[in-house]
Amino acid sequence: MYSSQDIKKSFPDFVRETPLEFNKKLSERFGANIYLKREDLQSVRSYKIRGAFARMCQLSVDEKSNGVICASAGNHAQGVALCCKEMQVKGTIVMPVTTPKQKIQMVKSFGEEWVQIILFGDTFDASYEQAKKLTAENEACFIPPFDDPWVIAGQGTVAIEILNQIDKNIDFIFTPVGGGGIAAGIADVIKDKSPTTKLIGVEPAGAPSMTEALKHGNPIELSTIDKFVDGAAVKKVGTLNFEKCRNTLSEMILVDEGKVCGTILQLYNEFGIVVEPAGALTIAALEQVNPEKIRNKNVVLIVSGGNNDITRTEEIRERWMLYEGLKHYFLIRFPQRPGALKEFVSDVMGPQDDIVYFQFSSKTGRENGPALVGIELTVSKNLEKIKTNLTEKGFDFEYLEQNSLLFQQLVG
Repeated sequence: MYSSQDIKKSFPDFVRETPLEFNKKLSERFGANIYLKREDLQSVRSYKIRGAFARMCQLSVDEKSNGVICASAGNHAQGVALCCKEMQVKGTIVMPVTTPKQKIQMVKSFGEEWVQIILFGDTFDASYEQAKKLTAENEACFIPPFDDPWVIAGQGTVAIEILNQIDKNIDFIFTPVGGGGIAAGIADVIKDKSPTTKLIGVEPAGAPSMTEALKHGNPIELSTIDKFVDGAAVKKVGTLNFEKCRNTLSEMILVDEGKVCGTILQLYNEFGIVVEPAGALTIAALEQVNPEKIRNKNVVLIVSGGNNDITRTEEIRERWMLYEGLKHYFLIRFPQRPGALKEFVSDVMGPQDDIVYFQFSSKTGRENGPALVGIELTVSKNLEKIKTNLTEKGFDFEYLEQNSLLFQQLVG
């Protein structure tokens, strides 16, 4: 009834078959045969349109006339929007207020006059509750982003394509996990058609909803999440998705958001591939895998989406540098005398280190003036030398830890 194989056959032209590309550099780096499933090259630049189309194909005539409603952090919204336009169905799309502007603009572009966008709440989960409320009030049809058999089967078509595109046995498939839709869809397909393939799930460390669900034996709602990896930052995985994944996922890997940022930059600089944070998850996870586990194996990585807002580039670089220990913030009380700053630059900092943030407040009648100083290092080990130099030169300072409120104000 919910066959990914049959759904794949029904796809119209606007749901593309995306390429499976062998990546020579990554293969050499990790000693494995690494293939990228390029869902970032999908018509809406993510796999989400597969599930949206599969579910909207089931609408009755009355349901189409009443319109559809969905909740999304951005990618599902774009899939639903394009389906609304192509199928001429009115749609209301609820998205978090924090959704990157690029994704909001793309939803408008794909849906045109067929969709209405409502921004509500700070997280996907808040938007989801509002969308369900509007669905009941308007007697519309809700198009779930992941916890639905048709959506799961639609997203499982990714695995159908992979199996058709390669003539080798696939040892591992790495998939991002947010609500669990694509993981559940792939799980169904490989269980039936490639049972020796191991499925590895990857989540952002700040939103480990599937990891916690597996620990507890059922989906639980996380109290807080880091929303940075917006395409996979979900407080609670889908119930149906969990049931399909719990006995099929071989492993879950959590990746720090800072590492994700470094991978985004690496993919652009090395391969010219533009990915959003969720799209970088599987590649970022490779470094956390025992090299012997994948050596000489055939490994497929799902590159789930490419909807990255260019205005986030500085934030992405900042998070990566903090993760790598290359950027640090200090509160320094400079003596209010000529030459104090020059002394700091020449005697405290390394010759290749750089001041990238400086905010000074001169206080009349005081011997010291506080300054917030951000420093970029060439190598992370220089941090301890700078702290030592500050102490030896008599500077009164405070190193801002990443969990401090002031630090969060600076970089949040």
